[in-house]
Amino acid sequence: MYKEAIKTAGAKMDKTIEIIEKDLSTLRAGRANPQILDKITVDYYGTPTHLNQVGNISSPEPRMLVIAPWEPKMIAEIEKAIQKSDLGINPSNDGKVIRLVVPELNEERRKELCKQVKKQVEEGKVAIRNTRRDTMDQIKKMKKDSVITEDDLKQAETEMQKVTDAHIKTLDKVGADKEKEIMSI
Repeated sequence: MYKEAIKTAGAKMDKTIEIIEKDLSTLRAGRANPQILDKITVDYYGTPTHLNQVGNISSPEPRMLVIAPWEPKMIAEIEKAIQKSDLGINPSNDGKVIRLVVPELNEERRKELCKQVKKQVEEGKVAIRNTRRDTMDQIKKMKKDSVITEDDLKQAETEMQKVTDAHIKTLDKVGADKEKEIMSI
């Protein structure tokens, strides 16, 4: 009975790690990656729309992104959205496409990005621990309702801790890999 609760908790923790990985992929690490534009939304006829839904984003060179809007009149809106974002990149356009030259990261910016990585990883750990707490509350309620025995409760606590530790270890590795990517020149 409690094994299902632990399995569900493990799935939730997997989802948390997926979300953190996706968030970390939007941090730029010195080379042009179209994913850094994923969080940017553009005003598309009064509707906030993700940038990748109003144009084609490509990376013709390691340090450059090119955005080709499907409607030429969207260029001004896209430029405005990029300038408002926290990317720190100035867009330039030739009337048809927008070019973003990704600058070399300086040491200060790299350290700042590493702090962001640590913060996001810590938020992920908190989410994982909250999942553990909620699952343990659920399992303790099973014990209180006499659905499981005292031995089952102890076993469940041990298994739940193992699952939690494994997910936190995975999250630490994800964070360390991203920091390494950011700090490498």
